[in-house]
Order: sequence, then structure tokens, then C-alpha cells
Amino acid sequence: MSDMGRSFEVLVVGAGPAGIAAACCAAESGARVGLVDNNPRPGGQIWRGGENHAGAPEAKRWLQRLESPGVEIISSAEVIDNPVAGFLLAQSPRGELIFHYEKLILCTGARERFLPFPGWTLPNVVGAGGLQALVKSGLDITGRKIVVAGTGPLLVAVAAFLRQHGGNIRMVAEQAPWSRLIRFGLAVAAHRNKIAQFFQLKRQLAGVPFRAGCWPITAEGSGRVESVTLRAGKKTWKEPCDFLACGFHLVPNTELASLLGCELRAGFVRVDELQQTSTPGIFCAGEPTGIGGVELSLLEGQIAGYASANHAQKAREFFAERDRFRRFSIALERAFALRSELAASPAAETIVCRCEDVTLGRIRSHSSWRAAKLHTRCGMGACQGRICGPAIEFLLGWKVESVRPPIFPVPAESLTARDRATPESVST
Repeated sequence: MSDMGRSFEVLVVGAGPAGIAAACCAAESGARVGLVDNNPRPGGQIWRGGENHAGAPEAKRWLQRLESPGVEIISSAEVIDNPVAGFLLAQSPRGELIFHYEKLILCTGARERFLPFPGWTLPNVVGAGGLQALVKSGLDITGRKIVVAGTGPLLVAVAAFLRQHGGNIRMVAEQAPWSRLIRFGLAVAAHRNKIAQFFQLKRQLAGVPFRAGCWPITAEGSGRVESVTLRAGKKTWKEPCDFLACGFHLVPNTELASLLGCELRAGFVRVDELQQTSTPGIFCAGEPTGIGGVELSLLEGQIAGYASANHAQKAREFFAERDRFRRFSIALERAFALRSELAASPAAETIVCRCEDVTLGRIRSHSSWRAAKLHTRCGMGACQGRICGPAIEFLLGWKVESVRPPIFPVPAESLTARDRATPESVST
């Protein structure tokens, strides 16, 4: 048997909150569990850095619970293909890895949605969560002028974090209007923890201007961003900044689920009450099933973990609480839906595909994502359409029509490992 392969009764892909909860519950039910993640340590984006940087007591409790001997953590490994049924192929600094599983739980999380506008490719125009991750990794932002813009609760949380780390937050610009934000507040009034979090963040951002119904239309600068032009109604003005942190809500990472044949509905992985997908033996939890925050991800992860280990009755104990947070998820989606005016910001010469330098004008000259991809290489760069794809979907209404392996760029030699994915290639 090869040392490049492992066999598990339950394999979990993604070590964010949902994946951690799923792995813990499956292992505590007696299953032999593998937890694969592309980061050096468990925690995902929200709990990046493990216990040393997780902050929340809940994060520390789950990370400590993850130390169960029934969970084998495989870090810095990125799943790129499913060569045959029951096998996944991953790449890592240690070389190619092959995993065999009896049950699979996908907890692949979500990424920020970027929307193009003139100047968005300037240095220091970054994702809101991306800037937060850079600061967690050691970037010094002391005294730097920062505008946080886009939509969703992440904006306020990121702004508070950046201010705590010395950033000079000039403004938080939220594209959703006050009318929707107020309805959202009323809809989530029953979630006392959410209300408490909001007021805590509000205290941390005391004195920072918050503008609803406001969004960036251009970024300006020579060599790097120096200012951003914002619009609120008919008013426009320039706000000086050293960093422009933008995020227009989240996009679920469903590429692996699609590759495995799992049915998607409205852009999310369809699951039943036990978090099982349309593909037998494959479960999904967290943001790929719907953007709902940490609490919902943990609940879905627990249900998937117990269900995958044949403890359906235990999984059902979490149904009522999960349904409550799913209602929060629906309210979230309605409140922060993107306004149509955002589609008018990019001009024809605005680059949409940063990997291949493809402008909106060139893309618009075609009739579909496939045609644009074939003729302009849009979506064929390093990100494989993860940035430009959702942007094009919003701007032009096109759908990304296919997902093919490898789902991440890999060295050519990595592809030869798929031929070695056999029962003899893995060890228990």
C-alpha cells in the first residue's frame, strides 16, 4: 500500500466551522474520519490561525474538541479531482495525495464576490475579508486610511477588526438601502446573539461614518489606490484612502460538489433534512448550501457528521435550531441583494477577468459564458473563473456552464496521479 493514500469511513473536505463540527461528530460516533483542508491549520477564514487567533470562545471549544484521536487532519492539501467513484485526488507540498472514502462531507465554504468598476485592479484595492486575512498574517495597517465598501454583515465585522488593529476607517459604505436594513433588523430580532454582536461592533466603530445606499463607482491612484469615488443616490464624492476593502457578499464554493454530480439549486448545493446531497453517500454543510453564518454552519456540520456515521436520530436533535437559523439566512439574502445600479458602474474598457486582462466590452460582444471563454480566455486564468464568473453572472445574467477537473491549477505531473487511484493505492 502507498504512503500517498489514505482510506476513511468519513472524509470531510474543508476545515472551517462546518467541517470541524462534522468531523468531530462523526468521530465521536465511532467513525474513522479524515479532515482535509488547504490551509496550514484548521479554522477556515472565520477562525483563521487556529486557537491563537480564533478569538471567540466558541471557536476555541470546537478546535479543542477537534483534538479527538478519531480525526486525522490533513493540512495544506487542496482537492483537485475525483478520478473514480469513492476517491479524491489532492495536491500538497508533500506531493499528490489520494483519499478513499465511504462517506464524504463537503464543507468547502464560500468566497467574497468581487464586482468590477474602473480602478478595481489598482494595488491596495482588495477584498474586505482578504484585507482581514492579510492583517491576521502580519500586515501592519496602523494609521492607514481605509474605506470598507460593498454589502453584507461582513463589512461591519471587518471594519471593526481593522480598527482594532490600528486602521483609520474613513467610512463603511453599504449598498443596501436603509429600508432593507431596517426590515432585516426586525426579522432577526429573535436572534439575541446576533443583536448583541451588532451592538458590540457598533461600539467598536463609534465615530466611523456608516452610509447605507452607498457604493464605489471608481478607484483612483497612481501606482496604488489613493481615493475612491462613492455614490449615494445622486450624490458622488471622493474619499481618500490607502486601502479600499470591497466585498459584495459571498459566493458558495460549489465546484467540487458539481464535479461529484451533486445537484445545485439557485447556485447552492441541494440537500435533504440530513444534509445529504442528490449523490448518495455525499453530504454537504455550511455556506455551499446557503449563506447563513457561523451558527448555521456549525448546526449543519453536526447534522451531517452524525448522519454520515449512521446516527440519524442524534442528527435530528439539531433540526429545529437549524431551521431557525435558516430563516435568518433567508432574511440575510433578501436584505443584501445587489442593487441593479451596480451593474452600470463598469465601462466597456473595465477589466473583468484580471487573470487574462479581458474587458467587459470584449465579453459583451459574445452571447454566452462559453463563447466568451473560447474567444477571449475569460475565466481560463489562475482563478479559473472564481472571480470573474460571479461578476459576469451579475452583470450579464450568464451562468458558468461547466466544471472540469482539475478544479484548481496544478502542475502537469499532478494529473498523472489520477491513474493510480485504486483500492491498492490507499492505506487505512
